Amino acid sequence: MLYSVRGKLIHTTTSSAVVECGGVGFHCQTTINTLKTLRIGSEVTLFTYLNVREDAMELFGFATKTELDTFKTLISVSGVGPKAGLAVLSELSPEQVAMAIATDDVKTITRAQGVGKKIAQRIVLELKDKLAKAAAGDSGFANISAGAANASTGNISKAIEALGVLGYAPSDVSPVLATLDSALPVEQLIAQTLKQMGRQ
Repeated sequence: MLYSVRGKLIHTTTSSAVVECGGVGFHCQTTINTLKTLRIGSEVTLFTYLNVREDAMELFGFATKTELDTFKTLISVSGVGPKAGLAVLSELSPEQVAMAIATDDVKTITRAQGVGKKIAQRIVLELKDKLAKAAAGDSGFANISAGAANASTGNISKAIEALGVLGYAPSDVSPVLATLDSALPVEQLIAQTLKQMGRQ
């Protein structure tokens, strides 16, 4: 319903930002990572997610589309609500979330405030399962370009898996990864791929 809000940042708290658009202040709950990028009085754009419940409507805002997509992926896990999604993304970047899921790193996810071991295990288990199904159903997976296939070192394949957690099909990210230095750390490969995908 609401894709984004753009306007003047007029107020922040430790967990929210108020963006004034056409005289209306939109109160967006957000992450610490997003808040770090905002300055009071400046013009900002937040990508939004509207959560509608029986007793409330809550607007969530994020500095990047990747952060929003990761938030939506996290709250798709049973038992993980918006509060837990914000907590995870306040502690970790989308790339770190993807890496934690791809490498079964439950401990990293439990660094988020209020996220215990059981919830972290469920996040890893369910999203890894979704990733496996997406890869199996991706008709382009077997047709990765020869360049990407040659570059499919350990780090490249880990990056493909981690990007799959964020919702990117292997056939979409493999050509981009094939142009990058396969010796780069996985997190850098993910970040550079996301940057290039954003330009397309």
